[in-house]
Amino acid sequence: MESQALANSGSTDPAIQLKIEEGNGIIAKASHLKYRMARDQELEMIPEDGEFYVHEYNSELEKLSQAGKNTWFTAPWLYAECYLYRLFRSYFKQSTLWTDFDPFYAKKEETFRSSVTAIHQIATTMHELETEKDKLVDDPDKLSVLFKEMVQMCLWGNATDLSLLTHLTPSDIEHLQTVGREAQQARKEFILKDDQDAVWEYVESLKPPAGTVARCDFVLDNAGFELFTDLVFADFLVTHTLYFSEVVFHPKLFPWFVSDVTPTDFYQTIESLLSPTFFNATMETTPESAHHLKEMVERWRRYLEQGIFRLSTAVEDGHKKTQFWTGPWPCWYMEDKANSLWRFLTESGLVIFKGDLNYRKSTGDVKWPATTSFATALGPLAGSFSLLSLRTNKADVVVGISQGVADDLDEKDKGWRVNGKYALVSFLPKDRRE
Repeated sequence: MESQALANSGSTDPAIQLKIEEGNGIIAKASHLKYRMARDQELEMIPEDGEFYVHEYNSELEKLSQAGKNTWFTAPWLYAECYLYRLFRSYFKQSTLWTDFDPFYAKKEETFRSSVTAIHQIATTMHELETEKDKLVDDPDKLSVLFKEMVQMCLWGNATDLSLLTHLTPSDIEHLQTVGREAQQARKEFILKDDQDAVWEYVESLKPPAGTVARCDFVLDNAGFELFTDLVFADFLVTHTLYFSEVVFHPKLFPWFVSDVTPTDFYQTIESLLSPTFFNATMETTPESAHHLKEMVERWRRYLEQGIFRLSTAVEDGHKKTQFWTGPWPCWYMEDKANSLWRFLTESGLVIFKGDLNYRKSTGDVKWPATTSFATALGPLAGSFSLLSLRTNKADVVVGISQGVADDLDEKDKGWRVNGKYALVSFLPKDRRE
């Protein structure tokens, strides 16, 4: 940790000494937290740290206390996980010199560097698409194929969730991120619910009138390679189709679940991709692919300057809208707990929920029967906006598949719900009856 490096520097500067002292205090708090977790002790109230949702987390904790479910082994898992990262955030927020420190940043950056081969491969593919741009607009069949490839690229980009996969070697990561057509075709059998045809049929129906804004929203998951694939998909939607003209990306406002995207991660990703020294050259990278990457990311930078790409923090009342993603609730309560965000998303042409946690939150983190429909599991959220969920299975919650498939997997692969080997592409359009 940075405080250790500062301590080893031998500096007598008062500011550095204070930073060392505060850093050691944060480490001590984290160690104490780990001790309490292992012994099933009660969850502590989150201190008034000047950050949002202190009252909300503590109110939920009070209810759990009254029900006798306020220890680490008895609290609902979704609440306990979100509480953990909110409490950990308070350790930094209460300091003077560590307020904006991201303890997970170095690991996120290290993993991103390991993605160089796949990143260059995708950049060259996008360059080739650029040369075919005029033809693509008038060829819906080819657009359909490319759209589905983009969906699968984004889907399996989630394979590098650092909160679950902390011991992968660079070669392991490269294997998970293989993006060629053959690799995607081979993976298709592992998509247990596949609504790609349905979502493309819906997208084709949008056809916004000329001059109007058609927006797509990405509720982001992991930084690094997954964020890169999200940006590529967004680029495809606004550059190569007529269905969308604007994309809003929804990050987390502070470090969350180890690898989730923060605003700093988002903007730093653009800078890292444009840096000639960020990635180490490999046998698979060439001056041509490096040029293709530079061209593509410079386009993204222009899109950010022009407002074609935006972070949700940059929209009206954006900070408040973005808070909900680090709250303790399932998305069932979005209309009530974050009404301005809910109303904002109802105006979107398509909302894409990325990753396992967003899937769990959207379905209430309930252990539904596997045959439960996606619409039923979404509860009050169903039909509010057109929702596409891209999720590799890393938790028990699974809906929308047949009992036969579930029984077969229970028999041949006991860990199919949690091992990241299988995935779900789930889509539900907006209810137009309103």
